[in-house]
Amino acid sequence: MSGRLTARQHILRVLGFIFVALGLVGAFLPLLPTTPFLLLALACFARSSAGLHDWLTGHALLGPYIVDWERDRSIPLAAKITSLVMMSASFTWLVAATSAPAIAIWMTGAILICVAVYIVTRPTSR
Repeated sequence: MSGRLTARQHILRVLGFIFVALGLVGAFLPLLPTTPFLLLALACFARSSAGLHDWLTGHALLGPYIVDWERDRSIPLAAKITSLVMMSASFTWLVAATSAPAIAIWMTGAILICVAVYIVTRPTSR
C-alpha cells in the first residue's frame, strides 16, 4: 500500500477526530454521552489509521476501557454501577423536579430500562 490516503481514509480520520472532540465535550456536559463517541472514533481510526487507533487504545485513562470493549465487548463493574446510579438519579430528578409530560417520563423510563439491561448483560471486565 502506498503512503497516499484514499478519500475514504481522509473522511474517516476527520470523523474520528470529530467524534473524539464530541466525546471530550461529553465528559463535561451531562446530556452529551462520551462513550459512544469514543467508540465511533475508534471504529473510524481502525479503518483509516493504525497509528491513530493505537493512540486511542494506548491513552493512559481511556485506553484500558476501550481495549476491553474492543477485545470482548466488556464493561468494568465500576462503570456499570456508575452508569446505573446516574441513570436512576437522572430519572428520579426528571420525575420529582420537573413538570415533564407523562409521555416524556414514560418514554425516558423505557429507554433507560433498555440501556440498563444492555449494560448489565455485557460481560464484566477487570
